[in-house]
Amino acid sequence: MKLQQLRYLTEVAKRGLNLSEAAEALHTSQPGISKQIRQLEDELGVDILVRNGKRIVDVTEPGRVILGIAERILQDAENLRQVAREFRDLAAGTLTIATTHTQARYSLPKVVSAFKQRYPKVRLTLKQGNPPQLAEMVLAGEADIAIATEALAQHPKLLALAGYQWRHCVVVPAKHPLLKEKRITLEMLAQYPIITYDPAFAGRSHIDDAFRAQGIAPDIVLSAIDSDVIKTYVELGLGIGIIAAVAFDERRDLLLHAVDIGHLFGTMTTRIAVRRGSALRGFAYDFMELFSPRLTRAVVDATLRGEGTSYEL
Repeated sequence: MKLQQLRYLTEVAKRGLNLSEAAEALHTSQPGISKQIRQLEDELGVDILVRNGKRIVDVTEPGRVILGIAERILQDAENLRQVAREFRDLAAGTLTIATTHTQARYSLPKVVSAFKQRYPKVRLTLKQGNPPQLAEMVLAGEADIAIATEALAQHPKLLALAGYQWRHCVVVPAKHPLLKEKRITLEMLAQYPIITYDPAFAGRSHIDDAFRAQGIAPDIVLSAIDSDVIKTYVELGLGIGIIAAVAFDERRDLLLHAVDIGHLFGTMTTRIAVRRGSALRGFAYDFMELFSPRLTRAVVDATLRGEGTSYEL
């Protein structure tokens, strides 16, 4: 049994049993993958994959068990490499953070700056995407840490720890009628065209749920993944904007005013996630603690060991 065989098998499963996509991802040939998986099946004495001619159509019952074990073996192999790297050089290496635009633009600059001062030899990479994509990046080993408000806590293979809490605000141009209201309601918001986040981002599900619970159908004229895009179109007069309060900057957003509407949509929790069972470099722990001081190495390790479920604020 070879690690390469396990990599081929797990990649085929990850690619929806598509051999050509798996071969492309692994920079090898389809016949090579098929041969290695066949050899693994011969060694184990069971069929892992269900075939119809040359096509793979399903995973057998023992194959599903084997896939789970293969994933754990590959993760343990990577953990061994991480441990070796940690002891070779405590302050050098790579750290890849998968996050959304809002987090990268508004929450992470101070964290990244402090981290780079502490670890100048660590190559830090930020990858952006929507929350489901960020989760997949960590699960696939393409990123070490994911940071987002949506989706991360829904993946059982991820340990999603609460980082910080925030609320929504409504942004409007100067002299907008909403600025005269003492307490804004959903009915008031629904009187205007609304520009807000794409359904996968930044608490959009809470916005939709709140309107739905009151039987109100808001006129959402534009959805975006980027807080700056939302503010730009509010400035152009296309509607009012509902954004994360952390994304409003009085020094930069001079043409707009923000009003807190957290009472309408509740408090959001941005989470920082790693793959369960992974071995983290020392500087990865430090990055997490810089992001949220509550997330000390002791807290993260205890939760990774299963001594807690999800650290909450």
